[in-house]
Amino acid sequence: MDFKNLMFYIGEYTKKVGRVAARPVLLTYFVMMDSKTPKSDKLALATAIAYVVLPIDLISAKRFPIIGWLDEVMSLSVAYSKVQSHVTREMERKADELLDKWLPEYTNYEMVE
Repeated sequence: MDFKNLMFYIGEYTKKVGRVAARPVLLTYFVMMDSKTPKSDKLALATAIAYVVLPIDLISAKRFPIIGWLDEVMSLSVAYSKVQSHVTREMERKADELLDKWLPEYTNYEMVE
């Protein structure tokens, strides 16, 4: 897989969905690329993401509308916990720098009381 192309697609995705939705995607990318992340956690994360993205379901949402969505929710919960346990301040800084580059019109607003 060509990771430069992947970063290009993440950048295009960011421009469509915005900063808030793209930040977790970038952090996931950095966790997956980090050599300090254990291979077992990378595998669990990749499996959880693949389960949500691919059209194969263990429990069909068409047959069981509410229960069918729970397996995706559980998969995303696993992915979220794996990402959060390995995110470093350096990864957050890199993600914010890329977001600033891709979305230069973003302004950090402050509360005025």
